[in-house]
Amino acid sequence: MSRLDKYLWAIRVFKTRSEATEACKGNRVKLNDMNVKPSREVKEGDIISIRKMPVTYTYKVLALLENRQAAKNVPLYAENLTSPEELDKLTKRNETIFIQRDRGTGRPSKKERRDIDRLLEQL
Repeated sequence: MSRLDKYLWAIRVFKTRSEATEACKGNRVKLNDMNVKPSREVKEGDIISIRKMPVTYTYKVLALLENRQAAKNVPLYAENLTSPEELDKLTKRNETIFIQRDRGTGRPSKKERRDIDRLLEQL
């Protein structure tokens, strides 16, 4: 058996074990769709969901381990089940829209703001 926080650290989801512990305490980690404490025991076949804004990563436990593994060995212990739609959120975040306004015109008026919002909805 392996603790959840230690397992997440060992498969390199978090850089430190204390980060994994804080994520569990902050209800950002779910084990089989249940909020859990960091000390919860992990079993083979469990599904772990980790919410790291803006993406929710999902992993299936393939094997238990105690020590941190090299990145190339992680697929032996955890299968990444994260959907492509979730991973697309990472690239979507980088797509920004810049609206050019003349210098010195100040903040947009209410009407201009509505026009901007309509334009953004179309994209």
